[in-house]
Amino acid sequence: MEFDNYSKEENVRIGSSEGQVIDHEKVALSKYMTSVYAKMCYALILTGVSAWIVGHNEKLWSFFLGNFWLFAIAELGFVFAISAGIQKFEAKTLNILFVIYSILNGLTLSSIFLVYDLGLIETAFFITAGTFGACSAVGYFIKKDLSTIGRIAYFLLIGLVIASIVNLFMANTQLEWILNYAGVGIFTVLTAYDTQKLKNGGFHFLAEEDQQRWVIYGALELYLDFINLFLYILRILGRSRD
Repeated sequence: MEFDNYSKEENVRIGSSEGQVIDHEKVALSKYMTSVYAKMCYALILTGVSAWIVGHNEKLWSFFLGNFWLFAIAELGFVFAISAGIQKFEAKTLNILFVIYSILNGLTLSSIFLVYDLGLIETAFFITAGTFGACSAVGYFIKKDLSTIGRIAYFLLIGLVIASIVNLFMANTQLEWILNYAGVGIFTVLTAYDTQKLKNGGFHFLAEEDQQRWVIYGALELYLDFINLFLYILRILGRSRD
C-alpha cells in the first residue's frame, strides 16, 4: 500500500452539506498504521504456521532443535539486517527479509508444541492478543508523552536479558518466575511506547518517497513486542499448571 505525500496545510472537503473537513495527513497516517498492523499480523501468521508444521513433524523438529543455536543466530542476523538496512534497502528487499525472519522465528518457536499442550498455547495467544491490543490502543490514543517510561523500559529490558542469561547457569526457579512477570510488564510498556513512537513518527514517514520501508520497520517492532509478550505469558501459564 502506498500513500500520497501531503502537507499539513492541505485538506479535503467532503459531505458539503455538513461542511466536514478531513485532514489529508491524518487519513494517510491512519492508512500507514493500518498497513503496519496488517504486516505484523501477516508475519505472525507465517510464524504460527511454520511453528505448527515443524512442531507436529518429528523429523523436522528433531533437525531444527538440533540446530537451534544456528537458527537463533540467523534470526538475529535478519533483525539487524532489517534495522540497519531500513534506509538503504528497497521495500521489496526488506519485505523478503521480514518474511524469511518470520518463518525462521516459527521454526525456533516450534519447540513450544513439545513443551506445552495446544489448549495452553491458544489461551496464552488470546491473552497476549487482548493485552497487546489494549496496550497498543493506549499508546495510540494517549496524549501523555511515553518517551521517558519507554526509555526506562528499554534499560530494564537490557537488565532482563542479562539476568535471563545468568539464570541459564543458575537455574533458579524463583528468579525465573520473577523474570517472567518482569518480562510481561516490560513488553506491555514497550508495546504502548512503540505504538506511540510509530504514530508520532508517521508524520515524518509520510514525507518519505518509499513509505513501505517504514511500514516494515514498524511491523517488525510491534511483531517483536507481541512475540516476547506471548512467550512470557505462556511461561507463566505453564508454570501455574505445574
